[in-house]
Amino acid sequence: MPDAPQRPESAATAAGRVADAVANHWVDTAAPHFARPYLQLSRIDRPIGTWLLLLPCWWGGLLAVAADPAGAGWYDLWIGLGCAAGAVLMRGAGCTWNDITDREIDASVSRTRSRPLPSGRVSLRQALIWMALQAVLAFGILLSFPPLAIALGIGSLGLVAIYPFAKRFTWWPQVFLGLAFNWGALLAYAAHAGRVDAAAGLLYLSGIAWTLFYDTIYAHQDREDDALIGIGSTALLFGRRTHVALLVCGVLSVGLMVAAIWLAFGGGAFWPLGLALCGVALFAVHLLWQLRRLDIDRPDICLRLFRANRDAGLVVALFLAGAALL
Repeated sequence: MPDAPQRPESAATAAGRVADAVANHWVDTAAPHFARPYLQLSRIDRPIGTWLLLLPCWWGGLLAVAADPAGAGWYDLWIGLGCAAGAVLMRGAGCTWNDITDREIDASVSRTRSRPLPSGRVSLRQALIWMALQAVLAFGILLSFPPLAIALGIGSLGLVAIYPFAKRFTWWPQVFLGLAFNWGALLAYAAHAGRVDAAAGLLYLSGIAWTLFYDTIYAHQDREDDALIGIGSTALLFGRRTHVALLVCGVLSVGLMVAAIWLAFGGGAFWPLGLALCGVALFAVHLLWQLRRLDIDRPDICLRLFRANRDAGLVVALFLAGAALL
């Protein structure tokens, strides 16, 4: 009799890949074999998460520069580059920590059992060492920022540590992810402005609402497994009301972003303000497009729309950069 066909996640594990990674990524085709499990722990083969962590940093830094162009300088370029390197490293450290805490849960979920820890390609000790190395390198970059930004960076560690456990005690783990993933908006704003004011706070809240939007879409891929295991998510909480709930999240995100930009500009600087608000308008259109395309019963569509949020966030960053240049 012919062998039974392997399920996608089983085939991925056998080939040393992760089931939901980007197809034919360089991690799986060009990286040294010994390094692949560690790069997979850091989600280098799934770069969308790095983008979603980085973009609020760029939003915050660019908003601070656009509101205070006289204070702009070459150091602001380093803030942007430092945030990019830090996002890669801290996302890697955070994902490694997430996989350490979730290794037993991941072994029970079809989409995640091919990850390095549940598949046995990395030991717990090796994962802990890898997490510490990434965190130390990220801390080295953070030390090049002003004192308030350093303090904010250190303060974010509590959110990073708590997030993996949130789904065990709440239906709202996406809120905890939003608190952690958008902290960079405050940090980068403070790195330029030397303070955290109402505009930065509103931008942070806007990012949290955006995270609720895109990570609920992502969570719909796992809702059946999550229900069986007994862990919470907004995908399970919202259920068939997801479209309405996401519309509310989108409206909140756009409204808070408009308020943040308006406060930062003080209602003046007509052309830069108008350009920044055009970016928010296009961001809103992108979210509406996602809602029209969303089918919560199609994991492939959910993953595609989740990844599309990189483009939504980049639109805001590009228009804020234009406003800063004006």
